[in-house]
Amino acid sequence: MHLPDGIIPLDHVFFYWLISLIAVGIFFFRLSKNKDQKERRIILTAILSAATIIASSITVPSPFGIPIHFFLIPLVVIILGPFNGIFTVFLALLVQTLIGLGGLTVLGVNIFVLGVILCLSTYIFYTIVSRLNETIGVFLGTLLGILVATLAHIIILVIAGLANLEMLLITLIPFYLFIGIIEGFISAFIIQFIDKIKPEVLKLDKI
Repeated sequence: MHLPDGIIPLDHVFFYWLISLIAVGIFFFRLSKNKDQKERRIILTAILSAATIIASSITVPSPFGIPIHFFLIPLVVIILGPFNGIFTVFLALLVQTLIGLGGLTVLGVNIFVLGVILCLSTYIFYTIVSRLNETIGVFLGTLLGILVATLAHIIILVIAGLANLEMLLITLIPFYLFIGIIEGFISAFIIQFIDKIKPEVLKLDKI
């Protein structure tokens, strides 16, 4: 979902930057109110940002003939919360942009899709479903968050006049559905593992 420079109109880019920066600002505001857990949260954010950069840089073959890059972002959201997830995405994408993965001017667009949309939708679905079952909540939160972010990505491309809606739906939805299912299982496994060896990590406030 990393968009390159020059394909999104600058007036569109400004809008996505504005929303993304507001979301990052909300994170810092909520962090300032979370003084008791601030140090541990900053350390975990740094570790998970580095893990996100590494995970999304690893290429895995897929039956679609297109390499898979996992997100890891839904896992961050489930552990630390949606706005913490958005800031993690901001850090990870900034580093990736500086090394040539994704454009600088469209960084705000990429943060909007992979941060704002993916993080908030993951958290909403996870929160609702986990009331019934934690593991299923993690799986569906991850899967549905990725699908909603994919739809947002498609809408952005269509609004920018870059591609046909039907073509994007046919090509992108099955691909990211496949990724979402795999990552959903991985996220559920990791959360269960953390719960067994270090359950206090999962008890941090979700900000």
